[in-house]
Amino acid sequence: MRIVMLSWEYPPRIVGGIARHIYDLSHALHDQGVEVHVITCEHPGAAPEEVEDGIHLYRVSPVGQANDFVHWVHLLNNAMYTRAERLIEDLLGHDSSGSLLPPDPENPIILHAHDWLAHFSAAPLKHKYKLPLVATIHATEYGRNNGIHNSIQQYINHIEWNLQNEAWRLIVCTDFMRRECEKALGTAWDKMDVIYNGVEPTKFELPGLGDEELAQFRSKYALPHEKLIFFVGRMVREKGVQVLIEALPKVRSFYRDAKLIVVGGGHREHLVQQARALGIERYVYFTGFVPDEDLMKIYKVIDVASFPSLYEPFGIVALEAMAAHVPVVVSDAGGLPEVVRHGTTGVTTYAGNANSLADGLLSVLINPLTAKSMADAAYESVLTTFNWANIASQTRSVYDRVWSEYTESGWAFPAPGAVAAIDTAPAATPVASAAVEVAPDVAPVAAVPVEPEAPAKPKRTRKAAPKADAASEPAPAVEPVVEAATTKRVRKPKKTE
Repeated sequence: MRIVMLSWEYPPRIVGGIARHIYDLSHALHDQGVEVHVITCEHPGAAPEEVEDGIHLYRVSPVGQANDFVHWVHLLNNAMYTRAERLIEDLLGHDSSGSLLPPDPENPIILHAHDWLAHFSAAPLKHKYKLPLVATIHATEYGRNNGIHNSIQQYINHIEWNLQNEAWRLIVCTDFMRRECEKALGTAWDKMDVIYNGVEPTKFELPGLGDEELAQFRSKYALPHEKLIFFVGRMVREKGVQVLIEALPKVRSFYRDAKLIVVGGGHREHLVQQARALGIERYVYFTGFVPDEDLMKIYKVIDVASFPSLYEPFGIVALEAMAAHVPVVVSDAGGLPEVVRHGTTGVTTYAGNANSLADGLLSVLINPLTAKSMADAAYESVLTTFNWANIASQTRSVYDRVWSEYTESGWAFPAPGAVAAIDTAPAATPVASAAVEVAPDVAPVAAVPVEPEAPAKPKRTRKAAPKADAASEPAPAVEPVVEAATTKRVRKPKKTE
C-alpha cells in the first residue's frame, strides 16, 4: 500500500500540531509495512527530497510572490500538485507504448490530505488520476472563531466543505470534532471515522539526567519551595492563557508558593499587561520559545500542567503532559474531556471560568497523593489508548475500507475491452494562480477554482448523531477545595451516572 500525504507542515517545519501528527503517524504506518510519501512545504536547512527513517519526503517551494496568506496557500498547492504528478506517475508506471497505466487493484495508491490547506492540490490529483482521497480535518474555521463572521472565514469554511465533500472518508480526532463537522460542514455522520491522536512517551524519558542536574535546571524558573504550574502553547485567546493568569491570584491566596510558567512564542504583551494589572507579574514567567531539549526537561520539574482552552479539537499538549507523568488540569472545551477523564486521569474545569480553574489547580496542589494517582492512571491511558501503533492500525483500516469500496465502484477501472491507459491531460486547472482579494464585508469573487464533480459513490445514509453516553459528557467542574474563596464559586451541575 502506497500513501501520498499532502500537508503544509512537516518537521522541521512546525507551525501547529499537524506537523507532529503526520510525523508520528507516518512512522507508525511505516512500521506496519505501509509505504508513505509526504509532500510538504520547504524549510531552511531541510533537504528538498530525502528518505528519512523509511519515509519519502518531498519539500517544495511556492513559485511567485504572494499577496496574502490565502494566495500563498494557492502557490504552495501549485508546487505540491506539480511534484505529486511526477510521483504518482512513477508509482503507476507506463506500458510499452509509454501510456500511463491505470491504478492496480492489487497495489493501492491513496491520497491523504490534511486540512483545507492541502485541498487545492488533493482534489485535482484525485480527479486527474482517479485515485481515492482520504482527508483529515484537524480543526474547523467555524470552531476556531465560534462561528463564521466575515468573508475570509466564509471562504475557508467553503474550502473545508469542498474537502470533506471530495473525500471518500473523513478522519476526525474526537467525537466532538465529528459533531462539529456535521454541524459546520454538513458532513454525513457515517462518512466520518474518529481516530484519536497519540503521543510517543519514550521521548519524555531522560535517562542520563540526574537529580542534581534537574535541580539546577529547575532553579532557572523557581525557588526550591515554589510549586510550578505549567502552560505551553500559542499566545492566542482560544488557548485560554488569559484565564490561567486570571486564576492565579486565587490560587496564590490559598497556596502562596504557586508560580506560573508560560512557554510559547508569539505576541504576549497583552498577557504581560494582564499579569501586571493583577499584581502577580513576579509570579508569572514567560519563557518565549523553548527548544524541544529544554521542553523535555521542563516536564521533569513542573508540578502541574494546565490547558484551559476555550476551543480545543483534541488537546495534544494535555496528552504530552500525561505521557510525561505530570498531573493535568484542563477545561471542558471541545475534545479535552475525551482525553482527560475527570477525577481519574486528571481534573476538568469549566471553560472560560477562572474561579473553577483555580479550584482545579488547588485540588492538585493541596492533594499530592491524589494528583500522583491520577498522573499514574493518565500515563497508563497513554500506553493503552493513545499509542501510535493502535492509531496507525485504525488508520490503515480506513485505507483498506476505502480501497475496497473504490475497487468495487467502477470509477477508475476500465470495463472489459476498454482502453486501459489513462489520459494524462489535466482534468482541471489544479489551483488558482491569482491572489484572493478579500474585502472586509464582501465575499470573495472567483476565488474558488472550478472543480469537476465527484464520482458517484455508494450512497451513505445520513443519520442523526447518537446521544453521547455519560462517559463522553464533559465532566463537571471540581468543587472548590476551600470554603473561603475570594471569588464566587460556580454552581456544580448534577452528577451524571
